[in-house]
Amino acid sequence: MIARQIKANLPTKWGHFNIYAFSESHEEPSPDLALVHVDIDKNSIVAVRIHSECITGDLFGSKRCDCGDQLDMSMKLISEQKGMLIYLRQEGRGIGLINKLEAYNLQDNGLDTFEANVHLGFEPDDRDFNTAVDIMNDLGIKKIDLITNNPEKIAAIESSSIILNSRIPIIIPTKKENERYMKAKQTHMGHLL
Repeated sequence: MIARQIKANLPTKWGHFNIYAFSESHEEPSPDLALVHVDIDKNSIVAVRIHSECITGDLFGSKRCDCGDQLDMSMKLISEQKGMLIYLRQEGRGIGLINKLEAYNLQDNGLDTFEANVHLGFEPDDRDFNTAVDIMNDLGIKKIDLITNNPEKIAAIESSSIILNSRIPIIIPTKKENERYMKAKQTHMGHLL
């Protein structure tokens, strides 16, 4: 069971936030994170993005996916609406960075992102969004507008005590480098693109 470990002040290029780390212990090197706008109104409807870690997209600007662009667009919206980001450490749809890079090699040889994960012995998408619900409950968030295209995130909220007011689509223009990736998300997982 995760618990809130620490809270700190975090001014960012998107605005002023508090950052919270959640993990099973204080020694966890890669905790799940929540960036909460300092002017959030927890008694109102809160704009929330649940974002799974993607080092290649979020940090290095990979064009293989739309993750970094989704994160940036979400943070701009969260800043405007004084909401929050939940950053889950579920790299590569839950398979980890090294396996994700192996999946990249398989994708370069013709498999799509989901087929590559299965080829490596994993589920097509091995993420779990219940941690995000636990974080929102801990922070006193009751009603949200969820920034997502992913029906699994919607289902996780709908099966929780959090009230889903609406879904805010996050549409990123497709690049030639990620056309197959975007099509696979829509075909295999029903992403609302």
